[in-house]
Amino acid sequence: MEGVKRYLENVEPRTAALFTGAACMIGTVMVLLQKGYTQREAKAKIQKAQNRRTDSLQRAEHAVLQYNKSHPETDSALILTLSLSELTKKLQEGSLNPEEVFYSYMEKTLDLNKDLNCCTGILLESFDQMKTLDSNRKGLLYGVPVSIKENYGYKNYDSSCGVVINLDHPAKEDSVLVEVLKKQGAIPFVKTNIPQALLNYECSNPIFGQTLNPHNPLKTSGGSSGGEGALIGGGGSLLGMGSDIGGSIRLPASFCGICGFKPTPGRLSSQGLSSIYRGQISVPSCAGPMARDVDSLALCMQALLCDHMFSLDPTVPPMPFNVQIYQSSKRLRIGYLESDGYTQPSPSMARSVREVKALLEAAGHTLVPYRHLNLEYAIVELIVKGILADGATTLLQKLEGSPVDPSLKAQIAPYALPIWLKKTLSFLLKPFFSRASVFLQGLCGVGSIQDLWKQHAAVEDYIQETIAEWRKCNIDALLCPVTGPAYNHLYCGKLSSAASYTVLFNLLQFPAGVVPVSTVNAEDEEELKHYKGVYQDQWDKLFKQAVSGGEGLPVGVQCVTLPWQDELCLRLMKEVEQLVKQSKA
Repeated sequence: MEGVKRYLENVEPRTAALFTGAACMIGTVMVLLQKGYTQREAKAKIQKAQNRRTDSLQRAEHAVLQYNKSHPETDSALILTLSLSELTKKLQEGSLNPEEVFYSYMEKTLDLNKDLNCCTGILLESFDQMKTLDSNRKGLLYGVPVSIKENYGYKNYDSSCGVVINLDHPAKEDSVLVEVLKKQGAIPFVKTNIPQALLNYECSNPIFGQTLNPHNPLKTSGGSSGGEGALIGGGGSLLGMGSDIGGSIRLPASFCGICGFKPTPGRLSSQGLSSIYRGQISVPSCAGPMARDVDSLALCMQALLCDHMFSLDPTVPPMPFNVQIYQSSKRLRIGYLESDGYTQPSPSMARSVREVKALLEAAGHTLVPYRHLNLEYAIVELIVKGILADGATTLLQKLEGSPVDPSLKAQIAPYALPIWLKKTLSFLLKPFFSRASVFLQGLCGVGSIQDLWKQHAAVEDYIQETIAEWRKCNIDALLCPVTGPAYNHLYCGKLSSAASYTVLFNLLQFPAGVVPVSTVNAEDEEELKHYKGVYQDQWDKLFKQAVSGGEGLPVGVQCVTLPWQDELCLRLMKEVEQLVKQSKA
Protein backbone atom coordinates (compact mmCIF):
# COMPACT_ATOMS: atom_id res chain seq x y z
CA MET A 1 0.00 0.00 0.00
CA GLU A 2 2.66 2.54 1.00
CA GLY A 3 4.74 1.67 -2.07
CA VAL A 4 1.73 2.24 -4.29
CA LYS A 5 1.02 5.62 -2.68
CA ARG A 6 4.63 6.72 -3.15
CA TYR A 7 4.55 5.73 -6.80
CA LEU A 8 1.35 7.58 -7.46
CA GLU A 9 2.50 10.68 -5.59
CA ASN A 10 5.62 10.71 -7.80
CA VAL A 11 3.47 11.02 -10.88
CA GLU A 12 2.07 14.47 -10.16
CA PRO A 13 1.31 16.22 -6.84
CA ARG A 14 -2.11 17.40 -8.02
CA THR A 15 -3.27 13.81 -8.35
CA ALA A 16 -2.14 12.68 -4.88
CA ALA A 17 -5.65 12.69 -3.45
CA LEU A 18 -6.93 10.57 -6.31
CA PHE A 19 -4.10 8.14 -5.90
CA THR A 20 -4.67 7.70 -2.18
CA GLY A 21 -8.17 6.48 -2.96
CA ALA A 22 -6.81 4.27 -5.72
CA ALA A 23 -4.45 2.68 -3.23
CA CYS A 24 -7.44 1.26 -1.36
CA MET A 25 -8.49 -0.56 -4.50
CA ILE A 26 -4.95 -1.79 -5.05
CA GLY A 27 -4.83 -3.07 -1.49
CA THR A 28 -7.70 -5.42 -2.29
CA VAL A 29 -5.87 -6.65 -5.37
CA MET A 30 -2.64 -7.19 -3.44
CA VAL A 31 -4.53 -9.41 -0.99
CA LEU A 32 -5.63 -11.54 -3.93
CA LEU A 33 -2.00 -11.93 -4.93
CA GLN A 34 -1.51 -14.04 -1.82
CA LYS A 35 -4.06 -16.69 -2.73
CA GLY A 36 -1.51 -18.98 -4.42
CA TYR A 37 0.45 -19.52 -1.22
CA THR A 38 0.32 -18.30 2.33
CA GLN A 39 3.13 -15.98 3.33
CA ARG A 40 4.60 -18.80 5.38
CA GLU A 41 4.60 -21.18 2.40
CA ALA A 42 6.17 -18.55 0.15
CA LYS A 43 8.86 -17.84 2.73
CA ALA A 44 9.62 -21.56 3.04
CA LYS A 45 9.98 -21.97 -0.74
CA ILE A 46 12.25 -18.93 -0.96
CA GLN A 47 14.40 -20.22 1.90
CA LYS A 48 14.70 -23.60 0.21
CA ALA A 49 15.87 -21.95 -3.03
CA GLN A 50 18.36 -19.80 -1.14
CA ASN A 51 19.69 -22.88 0.65
CA ARG A 52 20.21 -24.64 -2.67
CA ARG A 53 22.18 -21.66 -3.94
CA THR A 54 24.28 -21.47 -0.77
CA ASP A 55 25.03 -25.18 -0.95
CA SER A 56 26.15 -24.95 -4.59
CA LEU A 57 28.39 -21.96 -3.85
CA GLN A 58 29.99 -23.67 -0.86
CA ARG A 59 30.61 -26.92 -2.73
CA ALA A 60 32.15 -25.00 -5.62
CA GLU A 61 34.37 -23.03 -3.23
CA HIS A 62 35.58 -26.26 -1.66
CA ALA A 63 36.39 -27.71 -5.09
CA VAL A 64 38.31 -24.57 -6.07
CA LEU A 65 40.35 -24.68 -2.85
CA GLN A 66 41.23 -28.32 -3.44
CA TYR A 67 42.25 -27.61 -7.04
CA ASN A 68 44.41 -24.61 -6.11
CA LYS A 69 46.26 -26.66 -3.47
CA SER A 70 47.13 -29.36 -5.96
CA HIS A 71 47.82 -27.00 -8.91
CA PRO A 72 49.73 -23.99 -7.53
CA GLU A 73 51.34 -23.44 -10.94
CA THR A 74 48.06 -22.34 -12.58
CA ASP A 75 48.37 -18.73 -13.78
CA SER A 76 44.78 -17.62 -13.26
CA ALA A 77 45.63 -13.93 -13.59
CA LEU A 78 46.92 -14.49 -17.13
CA ILE A 79 44.00 -16.74 -18.10
CA LEU A 80 41.47 -14.12 -17.01
CA THR A 81 43.07 -11.48 -19.26
CA LEU A 82 42.73 -13.52 -22.46
CA SER A 83 40.02 -12.67 -24.98
CA LEU A 84 37.72 -15.47 -26.10
CA SER A 85 39.51 -15.81 -29.43
CA GLU A 86 42.90 -15.99 -27.66
CA LEU A 87 41.57 -18.48 -25.12
CA THR A 88 40.00 -20.82 -27.68
CA LYS A 89 43.22 -20.81 -29.70
CA LYS A 90 45.30 -21.81 -26.67
CA LEU A 91 42.79 -24.48 -25.68
CA GLN A 92 42.72 -25.95 -29.18
CA GLU A 93 46.51 -26.04 -29.49
CA GLY A 94 46.88 -27.48 -25.99
CA SER A 95 48.97 -24.71 -24.39
CA LEU A 96 46.10 -24.35 -21.90
CA ASN A 97 43.90 -27.14 -20.61
CA PRO A 98 40.17 -26.80 -19.89
CA GLU A 99 40.63 -27.60 -16.21
CA GLU A 100 42.83 -24.62 -15.40
CA VAL A 101 40.57 -22.29 -17.38
CA PHE A 102 37.46 -23.67 -15.67
CA TYR A 103 38.81 -23.30 -12.14
CA SER A 104 40.20 -19.83 -12.86
CA TYR A 105 36.78 -18.57 -13.92
CA MET A 106 34.97 -20.48 -11.19
CA GLU A 107 37.15 -18.84 -8.54
CA LYS A 108 36.67 -15.38 -10.05
CA THR A 109 32.91 -15.89 -10.26
CA LEU A 110 32.68 -16.97 -6.62
CA ASP A 111 34.68 -13.94 -5.47
CA LEU A 112 32.68 -11.55 -7.63
CA ASN A 113 29.36 -12.92 -6.46
CA LYS A 114 30.22 -11.99 -2.87
CA ASP A 115 30.32 -8.33 -3.92
CA LEU A 116 27.71 -8.17 -6.68
CA ASN A 117 25.21 -10.97 -5.91
CA CYS A 118 25.04 -11.88 -9.58
CA CYS A 119 24.64 -15.68 -9.39
CA THR A 120 21.58 -17.78 -8.60
CA GLY A 121 23.58 -21.00 -8.35
CA ILE A 122 26.59 -22.94 -9.56
CA LEU A 123 25.81 -25.73 -12.02
CA LEU A 124 27.61 -28.50 -10.14
CA GLU A 125 27.35 -30.89 -13.09
CA SER A 126 29.89 -28.65 -14.83
CA PHE A 127 32.66 -30.21 -12.69
CA ASP A 128 31.83 -33.62 -14.16
CA GLN A 129 31.30 -32.30 -17.69
CA MET A 130 34.77 -30.77 -17.67
CA LYS A 131 36.28 -34.24 -17.20
CA THR A 132 34.60 -35.63 -20.34
CA LEU A 133 35.28 -32.74 -22.73
CA ASP A 134 37.64 -34.58 -25.06
CA SER A 135 34.69 -36.02 -26.99
CA ASN A 136 33.91 -32.44 -28.10
CA ARG A 137 37.49 -31.28 -28.63
CA LYS A 138 36.71 -30.06 -32.16
CA GLY A 139 33.93 -27.78 -30.92
CA LEU A 140 34.32 -24.06 -31.57
CA LEU A 141 33.94 -23.37 -27.85
CA TYR A 142 36.01 -26.28 -26.56
CA GLY A 143 36.89 -25.72 -22.89
CA VAL A 144 35.15 -22.33 -22.59
CA PRO A 145 33.19 -21.73 -19.35
CA VAL A 146 29.86 -20.08 -20.22
CA SER A 147 27.40 -18.39 -17.87
CA ILE A 148 23.67 -18.66 -18.57
CA LYS A 149 20.73 -16.52 -17.50
CA GLU A 150 18.46 -18.04 -14.84
CA ASN A 151 15.61 -18.62 -17.30
CA TYR A 152 17.66 -21.01 -19.46
CA GLY A 153 16.57 -24.61 -19.01
CA TYR A 154 19.27 -26.78 -17.42
CA LYS A 155 18.32 -30.29 -16.36
CA ASN A 156 17.35 -30.60 -12.67
CA TYR A 157 17.54 -26.84 -12.04
CA ASP A 158 14.70 -24.33 -11.62
CA SER A 159 14.06 -21.49 -14.03
CA SER A 160 12.06 -19.38 -11.60
CA CYS A 161 12.05 -16.05 -13.47
CA GLY A 162 12.23 -14.59 -9.97
CA VAL A 163 8.71 -15.65 -8.90
CA VAL A 164 7.77 -18.08 -6.13
CA ILE A 165 5.17 -19.91 -8.20
CA ASN A 166 7.94 -21.25 -10.48
CA LEU A 167 10.13 -22.65 -7.70
CA ASP A 168 10.50 -26.40 -7.22
CA HIS A 169 9.77 -27.13 -10.88
CA PRO A 170 13.21 -28.17 -12.17
CA ALA A 171 13.77 -28.61 -15.90
CA LYS A 172 13.47 -32.18 -17.13
CA GLU A 173 16.07 -31.60 -19.83
CA ASP A 174 18.51 -29.00 -21.07
CA SER A 175 17.28 -26.20 -23.31
CA VAL A 176 18.33 -26.51 -26.95
CA LEU A 177 20.97 -23.78 -26.65
CA VAL A 178 22.50 -25.41 -23.58
CA GLU A 179 22.67 -28.71 -25.50
CA VAL A 180 24.34 -26.97 -28.43
CA LEU A 181 26.83 -25.15 -26.18
CA LYS A 182 27.83 -28.49 -24.67
CA LYS A 183 28.11 -30.07 -28.12
CA GLN A 184 30.49 -27.26 -29.11
CA GLY A 185 32.67 -28.04 -26.09
CA ALA A 186 31.51 -25.17 -23.87
CA ILE A 187 30.93 -25.68 -20.14
CA PRO A 188 27.80 -23.96 -18.77
CA PHE A 189 28.91 -23.42 -15.16
CA VAL A 190 26.64 -20.87 -13.46
CA LYS A 191 23.13 -19.42 -13.63
CA THR A 192 22.82 -15.66 -13.22
CA ASN A 193 20.31 -13.36 -11.58
CA ILE A 194 17.23 -11.73 -13.08
CA PRO A 195 14.49 -9.23 -12.10
CA GLN A 196 11.24 -10.50 -10.64
CA ALA A 197 9.03 -11.62 -13.54
CA LEU A 198 11.73 -10.56 -16.08
CA LEU A 199 9.72 -7.58 -17.37
CA ASN A 200 11.88 -4.97 -15.64
CA TYR A 201 15.42 -3.72 -16.07
CA GLU A 202 16.43 -3.52 -12.40
CA CYS A 203 18.03 -6.86 -11.52
CA SER A 204 16.34 -7.72 -8.23
CA ASN A 205 13.88 -10.32 -6.99
CA PRO A 206 12.66 -11.53 -3.57
CA ILE A 207 14.27 -14.97 -4.00
CA PHE A 208 17.88 -14.12 -4.80
CA GLY A 209 18.05 -10.41 -3.99
CA GLN A 210 19.56 -7.45 -5.83
CA THR A 211 22.49 -7.53 -8.24
CA LEU A 212 24.89 -4.57 -8.16
CA ASN A 213 26.76 -2.84 -10.97
CA PRO A 214 30.41 -3.95 -11.28
CA HIS A 215 31.57 -0.35 -11.83
CA ASN A 216 29.60 1.24 -8.99
CA PRO A 217 27.55 -0.64 -6.36
CA LEU A 218 25.23 2.36 -6.00
CA LYS A 219 24.04 1.69 -9.55
CA THR A 220 21.96 -1.11 -11.05
CA SER A 221 23.41 -3.68 -13.45
CA GLY A 222 20.31 -3.42 -15.63
CA GLY A 223 17.98 -6.21 -16.66
CA SER A 224 16.56 -8.54 -17.29
CA SER A 225 19.91 -10.21 -18.09
CA GLY A 226 21.46 -8.18 -15.27
CA GLY A 227 23.29 -11.03 -13.59
CA GLU A 228 25.03 -11.74 -16.90
CA GLY A 229 25.92 -8.07 -17.34
CA ALA A 230 27.42 -7.84 -13.85
CA LEU A 231 29.32 -11.14 -14.05
CA ILE A 232 30.84 -10.45 -17.48
CA GLY A 233 31.44 -6.77 -16.71
CA GLY A 234 33.22 -7.77 -13.50
CA GLY A 235 35.42 -10.35 -15.25
CA GLY A 236 33.81 -13.50 -13.85
CA SER A 237 32.71 -14.78 -17.26
CA LEU A 238 33.94 -14.02 -20.75
CA LEU A 239 30.84 -15.33 -22.55
CA GLY A 240 27.25 -15.54 -21.39
CA MET A 241 23.77 -16.16 -22.73
CA GLY A 242 20.87 -13.79 -22.10
CA SER A 243 17.43 -13.10 -23.52
CA ASP A 244 15.85 -9.87 -24.71
CA ILE A 245 12.22 -8.72 -24.93
CA GLY A 246 12.61 -4.96 -24.49
CA GLY A 247 16.34 -4.43 -24.15
CA SER A 248 17.07 -7.19 -21.65
CA ILE A 249 20.45 -7.98 -23.22
CA ARG A 250 21.29 -4.50 -24.46
CA LEU A 251 20.46 -2.51 -21.31
CA PRO A 252 22.71 -4.59 -19.01
CA ALA A 253 25.40 -4.42 -21.71
CA SER A 254 25.07 -0.63 -21.70
CA PHE A 255 25.01 -0.33 -17.91
CA CYS A 256 27.92 -2.75 -17.33
CA GLY A 257 30.19 -1.72 -20.21
CA ILE A 258 30.11 -4.93 -22.26
CA CYS A 259 28.86 -6.06 -25.67
CA GLY A 260 25.43 -7.60 -26.13
CA PHE A 261 23.55 -8.81 -29.20
CA LYS A 262 19.84 -9.37 -29.77
CA PRO A 263 19.51 -11.44 -32.97
CA THR A 264 16.54 -11.58 -35.28
CA PRO A 265 13.79 -13.45 -33.38
CA GLY A 266 13.86 -17.07 -34.49
CA ARG A 267 17.50 -17.05 -35.57
CA LEU A 268 18.38 -18.93 -32.37
CA SER A 269 16.21 -21.57 -30.73
CA SER A 270 14.11 -20.50 -27.76
CA GLN A 271 13.06 -24.05 -26.82
CA GLY A 272 13.64 -24.54 -23.12
CA LEU A 273 13.86 -20.85 -22.28
CA SER A 274 11.29 -19.77 -19.72
CA SER A 275 9.34 -16.52 -19.99
CA ILE A 276 6.99 -15.10 -17.40
CA TYR A 277 4.11 -16.05 -19.67
CA ARG A 278 3.77 -17.55 -23.13
CA GLY A 279 1.59 -16.73 -26.13
CA GLN A 280 2.45 -13.04 -26.51
CA ILE A 281 3.74 -12.58 -30.06
CA SER A 282 3.52 -8.85 -30.80
CA VAL A 283 6.86 -8.13 -29.11
CA PRO A 284 8.89 -11.35 -29.34
CA SER A 285 11.66 -12.29 -26.96
CA CYS A 286 14.83 -13.92 -28.21
CA ALA A 287 18.04 -15.43 -26.92
CA GLY A 288 21.42 -13.85 -27.55
CA PRO A 289 25.05 -13.69 -26.43
CA MET A 290 26.80 -11.23 -24.12
CA ALA A 291 30.57 -10.84 -23.96
CA ARG A 292 33.54 -8.52 -23.54
CA ASP A 293 34.04 -7.89 -27.25
CA VAL A 294 32.22 -8.24 -30.57
CA ASP A 295 34.39 -11.08 -31.90
CA SER A 296 33.20 -13.16 -28.94
CA LEU A 297 29.57 -12.50 -29.88
CA ALA A 298 30.28 -13.50 -33.47
CA LEU A 299 32.10 -16.69 -32.45
CA CYS A 300 29.20 -17.63 -30.18
CA MET A 301 26.69 -17.07 -32.98
CA GLN A 302 28.85 -19.10 -35.35
CA ALA A 303 29.02 -21.95 -32.81
CA LEU A 304 25.27 -21.94 -32.14
CA LEU A 305 24.17 -21.68 -35.79
CA CYS A 306 25.13 -25.26 -36.53
CA ASP A 307 23.53 -28.46 -37.80
CA HIS A 308 23.03 -29.70 -34.25
CA MET A 309 20.76 -26.76 -33.39
CA PHE A 310 18.91 -27.01 -36.70
CA SER A 311 18.31 -30.70 -35.97
CA LEU A 312 17.19 -30.21 -32.37
CA ASP A 313 14.82 -27.39 -33.33
CA PRO A 314 13.53 -27.66 -36.91
CA THR A 315 11.55 -24.42 -36.48
CA VAL A 316 14.84 -22.48 -36.70
CA PRO A 317 15.79 -21.63 -40.29
CA PRO A 318 18.96 -23.55 -41.23
CA MET A 319 21.09 -20.45 -41.83
CA PRO A 320 24.73 -20.96 -40.77
CA PHE A 321 26.71 -17.91 -39.72
CA ASN A 322 27.92 -15.97 -42.78
CA VAL A 323 31.56 -15.22 -41.96
CA GLN A 324 32.04 -13.41 -45.28
CA ILE A 325 29.49 -10.73 -44.39
CA TYR A 326 30.93 -10.37 -40.88
CA GLN A 327 34.43 -9.83 -42.27
CA SER A 328 33.31 -7.56 -45.12
CA SER A 329 34.88 -4.11 -45.45
CA LYS A 330 32.27 -2.71 -47.83
CA ARG A 331 31.44 0.91 -47.09
CA LEU A 332 27.95 1.37 -45.73
CA ARG A 333 25.20 3.97 -45.80
CA ILE A 334 24.15 4.31 -42.17
CA GLY A 335 21.21 6.17 -40.70
CA TYR A 336 21.75 7.85 -37.34
CA LEU A 337 19.78 9.60 -34.64
CA GLU A 338 20.81 11.28 -31.38
CA SER A 339 17.31 11.29 -29.91
CA ASP A 340 14.29 9.11 -30.56
CA GLY A 341 11.98 12.06 -29.90
CA TYR A 342 10.30 10.29 -26.98
CA THR A 343 13.01 10.13 -24.33
CA GLN A 344 15.64 12.89 -24.49
CA PRO A 345 19.01 11.15 -24.29
CA SER A 346 21.37 11.83 -21.42
CA PRO A 347 24.30 14.04 -22.50
CA SER A 348 26.68 11.06 -22.65
CA MET A 349 24.25 9.07 -24.81
CA ALA A 350 24.02 11.83 -27.42
CA ARG A 351 27.76 12.61 -27.29
CA SER A 352 28.65 8.97 -27.88
CA VAL A 353 26.53 8.82 -31.04
CA ARG A 354 28.10 12.04 -32.34
CA GLU A 355 31.61 10.75 -31.70
CA VAL A 356 30.97 7.38 -33.36
CA LYS A 357 29.27 9.09 -36.31
CA ALA A 358 32.40 11.17 -36.88
CA LEU A 359 34.62 8.08 -36.69
CA LEU A 360 32.48 6.17 -39.19
CA GLU A 361 32.46 9.11 -41.60
CA ALA A 362 36.23 9.41 -41.35
CA ALA A 363 36.44 5.70 -42.19
CA GLY A 364 34.55 6.30 -45.44
CA HIS A 365 30.98 5.43 -44.52
CA THR A 366 28.02 7.68 -45.36
CA LEU A 367 25.89 8.82 -42.40
CA VAL A 368 22.41 10.25 -42.98
CA PRO A 369 19.84 11.54 -40.45
CA TYR A 370 16.98 9.19 -39.60
CA ARG A 371 13.73 9.51 -37.62
CA HIS A 372 11.53 6.75 -36.25
CA LEU A 373 7.98 6.57 -37.55
CA ASN A 374 5.31 7.69 -35.05
CA LEU A 375 7.15 6.34 -32.01
CA GLU A 376 4.60 7.33 -29.37
CA TYR A 377 1.90 5.40 -31.24
CA ALA A 378 4.21 2.37 -31.54
CA ILE A 379 5.08 2.38 -27.83
CA VAL A 380 1.52 2.53 -26.52
CA GLU A 381 -0.66 0.92 -29.17
CA LEU A 382 1.75 -1.75 -30.36
CA ILE A 383 4.26 -2.42 -27.57
CA VAL A 384 2.34 -1.84 -24.32
CA LYS A 385 -0.88 -3.27 -25.72
CA GLY A 386 1.11 -6.13 -27.22
CA ILE A 387 3.06 -7.20 -24.14
CA LEU A 388 0.10 -6.56 -21.80
CA ALA A 389 -2.74 -7.36 -24.18
CA ASP A 390 -4.75 -8.91 -21.35
CA GLY A 391 -4.42 -5.81 -19.19
CA ALA A 392 -1.56 -7.47 -17.24
CA THR A 393 -3.87 -10.15 -15.80
CA THR A 394 -1.50 -13.05 -16.55
CA LEU A 395 1.52 -11.21 -15.18
CA LEU A 396 -0.29 -10.48 -11.92
CA GLN A 397 -1.35 -14.13 -11.68
CA LYS A 398 2.30 -15.16 -11.99
CA LEU A 399 3.09 -12.98 -8.99
CA GLU A 400 0.62 -14.85 -6.81
CA GLY A 401 2.26 -15.89 -3.59
CA SER A 402 5.39 -13.81 -4.23
CA PRO A 403 6.40 -10.84 -2.12
CA VAL A 404 6.63 -7.97 -4.59
CA ASP A 405 10.21 -6.77 -4.96
CA PRO A 406 10.76 -3.07 -4.10
CA SER A 407 12.15 -2.47 -7.59
CA LEU A 408 8.91 -3.72 -9.18
CA LYS A 409 6.31 -2.08 -6.94
CA ALA A 410 6.14 1.22 -8.80
CA GLN A 411 5.85 -0.56 -12.14
CA ILE A 412 3.03 -2.95 -11.28
CA ALA A 413 0.96 -0.56 -9.14
CA PRO A 414 -0.95 0.78 -12.17
CA TYR A 415 -1.18 -2.72 -13.66
CA ALA A 416 -3.26 -3.84 -10.69
CA LEU A 417 -5.85 -1.07 -11.03
CA PRO A 418 -9.26 -2.10 -12.41
CA ILE A 419 -9.85 -1.03 -16.00
CA TRP A 420 -12.45 1.58 -15.09
CA LEU A 421 -9.99 3.26 -12.75
CA LYS A 422 -7.19 3.15 -15.33
CA LYS A 423 -9.49 4.90 -17.79
CA THR A 424 -10.61 7.45 -15.22
CA LEU A 425 -7.05 8.31 -14.20
CA SER A 426 -6.05 8.46 -17.87
CA PHE A 427 -8.74 11.06 -18.49
CA LEU A 428 -7.74 13.13 -15.45
CA LEU A 429 -4.01 13.03 -16.28
CA LYS A 430 -4.42 13.98 -19.94
CA PRO A 431 -4.12 17.79 -19.54
CA PHE A 432 -0.80 17.76 -17.65
CA PHE A 433 0.83 14.32 -18.06
CA SER A 434 -0.05 13.13 -21.54
CA ARG A 435 2.43 10.25 -21.67
CA ALA A 436 1.11 8.69 -18.46
CA SER A 437 -2.43 9.25 -19.71
CA VAL A 438 -1.98 7.27 -22.92
CA PHE A 439 0.16 4.69 -21.08
CA LEU A 440 -2.73 3.98 -18.69
CA GLN A 441 -4.99 3.54 -21.70
CA GLY A 442 -2.51 1.02 -23.08
CA LEU A 443 -2.54 -0.87 -19.78
CA CYS A 444 -6.23 -1.57 -20.30
CA GLY A 445 -5.23 -4.16 -22.92
CA VAL A 446 -6.90 -4.84 -26.24
CA GLY A 447 -10.34 -5.83 -24.99
CA SER A 448 -11.37 -8.68 -27.29
CA ILE A 449 -10.04 -11.38 -29.60
CA GLN A 450 -11.11 -9.33 -32.60
CA ASP A 451 -9.16 -6.35 -31.26
CA LEU A 452 -6.14 -8.59 -30.65
CA TRP A 453 -6.16 -9.61 -34.31
CA LYS A 454 -6.36 -5.94 -35.28
CA GLN A 455 -3.43 -5.24 -32.99
CA HIS A 456 -1.38 -8.00 -34.61
CA ALA A 457 -2.21 -6.60 -38.05
CA ALA A 458 -1.17 -3.12 -36.91
CA VAL A 459 2.18 -4.52 -35.77
CA GLU A 460 2.71 -6.16 -39.17
CA ASP A 461 1.82 -2.88 -40.90
CA TYR A 462 4.24 -0.89 -38.74
CA ILE A 463 7.09 -3.30 -39.48
CA GLN A 464 6.47 -3.06 -43.24
CA GLU A 465 6.17 0.74 -43.08
CA THR A 466 9.49 0.96 -41.24
CA ILE A 467 11.22 -1.32 -43.75
CA ALA A 468 9.83 0.88 -46.55
CA GLU A 469 11.22 3.96 -44.77
CA TRP A 470 14.67 2.33 -44.55
CA ARG A 471 14.53 1.59 -48.27
CA LYS A 472 13.42 5.14 -49.01
CA CYS A 473 16.42 6.42 -47.04
CA ASN A 474 18.56 3.76 -48.74
CA ILE A 475 20.31 2.80 -45.49
CA ASP A 476 22.09 -0.45 -44.67
CA ALA A 477 22.06 0.00 -40.91
CA LEU A 478 21.19 2.40 -38.09
CA LEU A 479 23.37 3.98 -35.40
CA CYS A 480 21.46 5.19 -32.36
CA PRO A 481 21.76 5.65 -28.59
CA VAL A 482 21.15 2.99 -25.98
CA THR A 483 19.73 4.01 -22.61
CA GLY A 484 22.47 4.90 -20.14
CA PRO A 485 24.49 5.38 -18.10
CA ALA A 486 23.53 2.92 -15.35
CA TYR A 487 20.68 4.12 -13.14
CA ASN A 488 20.65 4.69 -9.44
CA HIS A 489 18.73 1.89 -7.72
CA LEU A 490 14.90 1.75 -7.71
CA TYR A 491 14.35 3.94 -10.77
CA CYS A 492 13.88 1.30 -13.49
CA GLY A 493 10.37 0.38 -12.33
CA LYS A 494 9.35 4.03 -12.56
CA LEU A 495 10.88 4.51 -16.01
CA SER A 496 9.55 1.91 -18.43
CA SER A 497 9.29 4.85 -20.83
CA ALA A 498 13.09 5.16 -21.12
CA ALA A 499 13.32 1.68 -22.65
CA SER A 500 12.03 3.33 -25.85
CA TYR A 501 15.57 3.18 -27.27
CA THR A 502 15.65 -0.62 -27.15
CA VAL A 503 12.13 -2.05 -27.11
CA LEU A 504 11.25 -0.62 -30.53
CA PHE A 505 13.63 -3.10 -32.19
CA ASN A 506 11.96 -6.02 -30.42
CA LEU A 507 8.67 -4.87 -31.93
CA LEU A 508 10.27 -4.45 -35.37
CA GLN A 509 12.10 -7.80 -35.05
CA PHE A 510 15.33 -6.11 -36.17
CA PRO A 511 18.68 -7.45 -34.90
CA ALA A 512 20.38 -4.93 -32.61
CA GLY A 513 23.55 -4.85 -30.55
CA VAL A 514 25.34 -2.64 -28.06
CA VAL A 515 29.03 -1.70 -28.00
CA PRO A 516 30.68 0.31 -25.18
CA VAL A 517 32.39 3.38 -26.65
CA SER A 518 32.97 5.94 -23.90
CA THR A 519 32.52 6.87 -20.25
CA VAL A 520 30.56 9.65 -18.60
CA ASN A 521 32.76 12.70 -18.05
CA ALA A 522 32.50 15.84 -15.93
CA GLU A 523 31.12 17.86 -18.86
CA ASP A 524 28.30 15.33 -19.31
CA GLU A 525 27.40 15.66 -15.63
CA GLU A 526 27.42 19.45 -15.87
CA GLU A 527 25.21 19.38 -18.97
CA LEU A 528 22.83 16.99 -17.21
CA LYS A 529 22.01 19.74 -14.71
CA HIS A 530 20.19 21.55 -17.55
CA TYR A 531 18.32 18.44 -18.76
CA LYS A 532 14.61 19.13 -19.38
CA GLY A 533 13.38 16.22 -21.48
CA VAL A 534 11.18 16.05 -24.56
CA TYR A 535 7.90 16.33 -22.64
CA GLN A 536 9.27 18.03 -19.51
CA ASP A 537 7.02 15.79 -17.44
CA GLN A 538 7.54 13.67 -14.33
CA TRP A 539 9.16 10.82 -16.27
CA ASP A 540 11.73 13.24 -17.69
CA LYS A 541 12.48 14.47 -14.17
CA LEU A 542 12.87 10.90 -12.95
CA PHE A 543 15.23 10.04 -15.81
CA LYS A 544 17.48 12.96 -14.90
CA GLN A 545 17.59 11.71 -11.31
CA ALA A 546 18.18 8.10 -12.40
CA VAL A 547 21.33 8.79 -14.44
CA SER A 548 22.82 11.43 -12.14
CA GLY A 549 26.14 10.71 -10.45
CA GLY A 550 27.36 8.65 -13.38
CA GLU A 551 30.82 10.09 -13.96
CA GLY A 552 33.19 7.32 -14.98
CA LEU A 553 30.44 4.86 -15.91
CA PRO A 554 30.49 3.19 -19.35
CA VAL A 555 28.35 4.45 -22.22
CA GLY A 556 27.48 2.50 -25.35
CA VAL A 557 25.87 2.96 -28.74
CA GLN A 558 23.42 0.69 -30.52
CA CYS A 559 23.76 -0.75 -34.03
CA VAL A 560 20.69 -2.05 -35.87
CA THR A 561 20.00 -3.78 -39.20
CA LEU A 562 17.01 -5.26 -41.03
CA PRO A 563 15.67 -8.73 -40.10
CA TRP A 564 18.00 -11.69 -40.84
CA GLN A 565 20.96 -9.37 -41.42
CA ASP A 566 22.51 -10.35 -38.09
CA GLU A 567 26.02 -10.72 -39.48
CA LEU A 568 25.88 -7.20 -40.95
CA CYS A 569 24.81 -5.84 -37.57
CA LEU A 570 27.74 -7.59 -35.87
CA ARG A 571 30.07 -6.37 -38.62
CA LEU A 572 29.07 -2.73 -37.93
CA MET A 573 29.44 -3.30 -34.19
CA LYS A 574 32.94 -4.69 -34.78
CA GLU A 575 33.94 -1.70 -36.87
CA VAL A 576 32.63 0.73 -34.24
CA GLU A 577 34.62 -1.17 -31.59
CA GLN A 578 37.81 -1.03 -33.68
CA LEU A 579 37.45 2.65 -34.60
CA VAL A 580 36.87 3.65 -30.97
CA LYS A 581 39.89 1.62 -29.87
CA GLN A 582 42.07 3.23 -32.55
CA SER A 583 40.86 6.72 -31.59
CA LYS A 584 41.97 6.15 -28.00
CA ALA A 585 45.39 4.70 -28.91
